[in-house]
Amino acid sequence: MFTRLGCAPNVLRLFGREIRDLEGFIADQDIVYVGGGNTANMLAVWRRHGLDAVLRDAWANGVVVCGVSAGANCWFEASTTDSFGLGRADPLDDGLGLVPGSFCPHYDAEPARRPAFLDLVTTGVLPPGYACDDGAAVHFAGTEIAAVLSARTGATTYRIDEAGVERAMAMTTLA
Repeated sequence: MFTRLGCAPNVLRLFGREIRDLEGFIADQDIVYVGGGNTANMLAVWRRHGLDAVLRDAWANGVVVCGVSAGANCWFEASTTDSFGLGRADPLDDGLGLVPGSFCPHYDAEPARRPAFLDLVTTGVLPPGYACDDGAAVHFAGTEIAAVLSARTGATTYRIDEAGVERAMAMTTLA
């Protein structure tokens, strides 16, 4: 997919790791894209390898960091995750914290996500934050919102306040 866009992707594998200089490898990238998976396990492995600090430094130095699902969760302070069992939406409060607040992916696609996220925010377990339907994204420049995007009609990003009030954000549709 990425090569069709003129990108030259590099893959960093931490299982069977072959790259010694993580800092140099990440610093050479224009974009760090993280796919989905198990947020809790991913963060634990990153921390064990020191990749969490490397990613923070790269982000602070202008490397674009992004991702979907677990690859979006990781950049926030907190999130909902199914890391502890499929079909669940448990709180995870130890993200990398590059973006303040919390995040909930799959807001429209997984029935347990929306009510769980709203409950976790209103009870103070998670801080207020953002929720994205599949196909929606919120783009931050530093910690400020730069754009809210949709790759499909109807996909929405919501701002969730401490009272659990959902506010649909103005979207730019790319599809």
